[in-house]
Amino acid sequence: MPDGNYSDGVTSGRVDLDTVSFQYFEKGEGPDLLWIPAGDQTGDVFFELFSYFTDTHRCLSYNPRGAGDTVCADSPPWRIEDLAADCAAFIEKVCKPPVIVAGLSMGALVIQELAMSYPHLIRIAIPMGTIAKKTGFAREWEESEILFAEKGGSLPPDLAVIHYAILSYPSEVLGDDELWKKCRPYVSGAYEERDPAMLAAQWRACMEYDSSTRLPDCKVPMHVISFSHDLQTPPSRGRKVAELAGNGHFHLLEGLGHYSMYGHRPGDVAGCIRKIIDSEAG
Repeated sequence: MPDGNYSDGVTSGRVDLDTVSFQYFEKGEGPDLLWIPAGDQTGDVFFELFSYFTDTHRCLSYNPRGAGDTVCADSPPWRIEDLAADCAAFIEKVCKPPVIVAGLSMGALVIQELAMSYPHLIRIAIPMGTIAKKTGFAREWEESEILFAEKGGSLPPDLAVIHYAILSYPSEVLGDDELWKKCRPYVSGAYEERDPAMLAAQWRACMEYDSSTRLPDCKVPMHVISFSHDLQTPPSRGRKVAELAGNGHFHLLEGLGHYSMYGHRPGDVAGCIRKIIDSEAG
């Protein structure tokens, strides 16, 4: 049951699973639309996006293992399969499946795994800023971050914000002082005081994940959304996921970066998702 209230009408609660105790958030009534956070993020980053859908849907999100105050009895290493099993158990306990799932980055990998391993729980899969397998620059960058964290490295808070902002937002945000002021809290909330061990645990799960050989057998409608200015998961990687998926569809949003759904241009992302939901309903 909800254990807290927020000024915008969002309520929070806690659900205990076999090895994980989640904090989760919800708002609205109707069919369930579950938002799954990226690595290093907590479920509250989606509150602004909730507002675009709560007239027709019950929006939910949660803090995955390794982020926020979620407690996990299983120590790292973790796999995306473990995170997807957590999410499946959450859906079965809190939601009314089949549900619509939308998520970014690590959350998008969880969505891919949900659609392949728990198709009965998923009505529409919407992975954003995603990839089937980390190769080339994407793998080198992520592996270097992981090794730095695993060796005890930790960026000073002010440097961490600037470092990850460049990977998160396009030049439109970084070159506009007012936009940067609005978007900065999303970066600082994820990275300013990030526990290096938990960062490494989540990111290693992402780096080692490979959905490429299994996607062709996935028949859940999978609508991949990519962003033209995304440095972390360039659009060509998202397009490949859509092409591999047995029921895949690709959507490209121009001018957006990896984090642009937070503070920058959430309406563009919400509009695309609304069109996807309407097209599948039709």
